[in-house]
Amino acid sequence: MTDVPEPVPSETPADPVRAQLLADVAALPSLPGVYRYFDAQDGVLYVGKARDLKKRVSSYFQKNHGGTRIGHMIDKIVRLQTTVVRSEAEALLLENNLIKTLNPRYNILFRDDKSYPYLKIASHRFPRLAYYRGAVDQRHRYFGPYPSAWAVKESIQMLQKVFRLRTCEDTVFNNRSRPCLLHQIKRCSAPCVNFIAEADYAHDVDNAMRFLQGEQQEVMDRLQAQMMARAEALQYEQAAEIRNQLGALSRVLHQQSVEDNTGVTTKDADILAVKVDGGRACVNLAMVRGGRHLGDRPYFPKHVDDATALTLEDAEERATAVAPEVLVLEAFIAQHYLDGGVPPLLVLSHAVDKALIDALSLQSGIKITAQHQPREPRRAWLDMCIKGAQLKLAQLLAEEGSQQARTRALVEALDLAVDDPDTFRIECFDISHTAGEATQASCVVFEAHKMQSAQYRRYNIEGITGGDDYAAMRQVLTRRYSKLAEALTQPGSEETKARLPDLVLVDGGRGQVSMAREVFEELGIDLGRIVGVEKGEGRKVGLEELVFADGRDKVYLGKDSAALMLVAQIRDEAHRFAITGMRAKRASVRTGGSKLEDIAGVGPRKRAKLLQRFGGVRGVGQASVDDLVTVDGISKELAEEIYRALH
Repeated sequence: MTDVPEPVPSETPADPVRAQLLADVAALPSLPGVYRYFDAQDGVLYVGKARDLKKRVSSYFQKNHGGTRIGHMIDKIVRLQTTVVRSEAEALLLENNLIKTLNPRYNILFRDDKSYPYLKIASHRFPRLAYYRGAVDQRHRYFGPYPSAWAVKESIQMLQKVFRLRTCEDTVFNNRSRPCLLHQIKRCSAPCVNFIAEADYAHDVDNAMRFLQGEQQEVMDRLQAQMMARAEALQYEQAAEIRNQLGALSRVLHQQSVEDNTGVTTKDADILAVKVDGGRACVNLAMVRGGRHLGDRPYFPKHVDDATALTLEDAEERATAVAPEVLVLEAFIAQHYLDGGVPPLLVLSHAVDKALIDALSLQSGIKITAQHQPREPRRAWLDMCIKGAQLKLAQLLAEEGSQQARTRALVEALDLAVDDPDTFRIECFDISHTAGEATQASCVVFEAHKMQSAQYRRYNIEGITGGDDYAAMRQVLTRRYSKLAEALTQPGSEETKARLPDLVLVDGGRGQVSMAREVFEELGIDLGRIVGVEKGEGRKVGLEELVFADGRDKVYLGKDSAALMLVAQIRDEAHRFAITGMRAKRASVRTGGSKLEDIAGVGPRKRAKLLQRFGGVRGVGQASVDDLVTVDGISKELAEEIYRALH
């Protein structure tokens, strides 16, 4: 039942910003549309839709929300924007477009991860099976999407067993003189050495594609007919091969189609189950393509508590109460399928708003059916999906609880003054090189009880003696914190202080800590933030000790300490990130690849021609100017420039 709004107060607020906001609200039209709330920093707080903009937006400011999440958000609003649309479907699509674009603080947000893998059958006289991820190319055939790389690889192995299609690269295929191991174990028919006729291989490819499209029974009927024809022609060996194919195909067929009980005949479906608990949510997506269950994939949205409180306000126009699970599921469906890729059937753990499904049908151009009370085998698949959502959410909560316990244990062990453990931030540094070559420093960030990979940074260390880790540490710490330290001396530096880490870990003992101490003293930063991770006796894991820059005694936390587990986790991640960057840099330096790429006028095509003509970067470096000008597109002037750059 919709609440009746209280009358708008007649008195004018003392705050002119608030007065203008209420005036804008009073001027809204009674039309369908989308609204956005902004804070003082012009950040987007919330995006919502309404059948009646004036009624919906006014309700936020006419009720007393007290200290609720809605009240906290309303206190932050300084301005709003609205867009009038023609229908509820348009409002729904625009709302979710804006949510994906603006990432508002109080909306349910799902990570925009649509990079699903595909199974590719590459175009060729003898097409090959391949794992593929990326933009599709019309020259080839693609099947999927699949929920994981494992699902694609399992399907490829299955197709190899049944249809014996090749998986080797074309360069390998073109240069084979004898069959490979895959032929010997009956996973490939060896077209590379003409062990199978092109027409017979084409039949196998066609059967494989039909199988992936869900025509399993048709494939079996065709193979049965071929087997009988070969037997009648007294070609018993070929008939036996087809018989073996039929046996293998029968073994891998667990389900042949998604049986219909709604009048919808389809072999492609997505199964969605949602579970909400402990302020977190999980949407588990299982995919059925060509009648085959390909596996599932979990999604964990952000802002569930804040967003469901606000979205429930927006859902007041519905006749019945809306559960948080329904709101999370609707948010996922709208955001995930907004750009397309929706199958004709959605099997759901909860019933969703019909207007959402109608909007998806309108957007995709195909009839979408949503079903939430299926029968077998969809019921079994939905039950599996629900169980998966429950298990994955329980696992997430357990992992988060463990990480939070580790964070609290470290804060307590080091006696740190931390107001909110949820915002506790650690930055860890490590130096990596090979005998002084290609020195790189890494900085990894731990915040909100997890590693923040988007904030990782690498630093190329130059101008030091090769292998001088102390000088490398001095350089990276200076580069990392000098600008922040300078900003601390300026007026209004409170926000800058908030960006400084609560703890700076350096991978090393007293020497590295002393270097960090010198840098922080020069920059005027609190020395209590610096902690070194010193290897224990025999460099054994679990015996590490913590070294402090502010004069405190070394601390041994104990090999079973939750605090030491967190320190080791962050230290190991910094080491991994540093060494992978160092190896990439070292490879680039040794091959000279970066030199060739940096030459003005040498783009990807010319670079490819040069490498192909001379057999690699080393060959290009050994070529004379006269040799270089023989490559198509390389002028005399450009050849001289290339020669100078590589010598």
